[in-house]
This record gives sequence, structure tokens and C-alpha cells, in this order.
Amino acid sequence: MLILHHGWRSSASRRVRLCLEEKGLDYEGHVVDMTKLEHHSPEYLKINPLGVIPTLIHDGRPLHESGTICEYLDESFPDPPLRPETPYERGEMRNWIRHIDGLIGNLIIFNWRHHLQKVAAQWSDEELAEKLKNIPSKERQESWLRVARKPYTEEERDAARAKLVQLLDKMEQALVPSGWLVGKAYSIADIAAVPFVKRIDEEIAPEQVSEKNHPRVAQWWAKIQARPAFARANFGPFVTS
Repeated sequence: MLILHHGWRSSASRRVRLCLEEKGLDYEGHVVDMTKLEHHSPEYLKINPLGVIPTLIHDGRPLHESGTICEYLDESFPDPPLRPETPYERGEMRNWIRHIDGLIGNLIIFNWRHHLQKVAAQWSDEELAEKLKNIPSKERQESWLRVARKPYTEEERDAARAKLVQLLDKMEQALVPSGWLVGKAYSIADIAAVPFVKRIDEEIAPEQVSEKNHPRVAQWWAKIQARPAFARANFGPFVTS
């Protein structure tokens, strides 16, 4: 049995949901409400001591990290395959996953201001200190403190936007041979990029996901959105009224 603890707007959760849907796997979804800090609750920390989402539980055993989860799913349920055939191309796929994961801080700069920042800004200093005690990672404690008390500036958003556009530049070149990021077919490398391109296209730099600025990325994005699994993964809008 597959159980996925996830968040609808979480980029990592979206990646795993898309992988599950591409595989056509049945799973039980448990939504973790990050605005209510459910990912820092004692119950959740028992299955994921890092206090992050998503967590996949397969036959009672938890697994963390979205890239790892996607590879695990492809090994455990190999049809249809979502990894390239050759060891070299699988290495390229993993490098894409690492590169994209390394940009998550730039995405968070835009994401947090819509939800968590609004919640955290309402806490008193005492409430904030109490909340921070439940966050396992010192680095994430500092991020929460920052977003609650010193929101990111427009200059910082501009710098983050530029780095995310560089991802599109890198994708544009990689897509030349086949229209996919690695090898000749859709793979977990493409799945890794989907949540980022979704946010860039939705709000961060929509003019860049276009025939004018990144034509191959625009064509890739159209193919991704046409896949039935994309609709089933239920990305939805990140920004809601």
C-alpha cells in the first residue's frame, strides 16, 4: 500500500504526485497543512524527523526526498519506465534533479510571501519563538525567522527571478536533441522541472516561458500539460484568493 503525506502547493509534493500519476499507481493521500504547521507536529515528525513534505509510506516504511521517492517508485514499479536506459543518462538525470533542487531557495522567496509569511507575521515574538522550537533544522528555523520578521525585498526577488530564468536557459539547450531533458524520452528529470516551470509560468516570469524567449521550453511545457497525468496530479493555481 502506498500512502503519500503531501501539500497541494509544495513543489516536492507536486513532483511525487506527478510521478505516481504517470505510473498509474493507486495511493492514499494525506494532506499536511503547512500553514497550521502540521509538518512540525509530533505525529508527523515520527514518520519524517526532518519535518518536511512529502513523505511516501510503502508497506509501512517511510521514505523522504522527492527525487529519491521518484526513483524508488520507478524501481519498484518499472512500467512505464521513467528513467533513461543507459547508466550515463541516468547519471545526467540525477544531476538535473540535484541542480533543480539547489534552486529551491529561489522559489521559496516567491512562495512564502503568499501563505506562510502572512501567517507568521501575525505571531507575537513569544509565539514565534515557540513555533521555532518545533522546527528540527537550524537552517529552516532561520528561514522562518527571516520571513516572519524581515520579508524578502524586491531586490532579492529580482535576484531569485534571474536564477530561475537561468534554469530555463539551461533547459533550452538541453532540449535541443530530443525535446526532453535527458535522452530521447520523458523522464524523472522532466518531472523534477515541472513544478518550477509551473511557478515561473504562473507568476514569477511568465514572459520567459514563451516562443519568443524560450521556444523549446514553451513547446516542452505544452507537451507536459497535455499529458493526462499532469491533470490528475492536480497542481492547480499556487496563488488563490
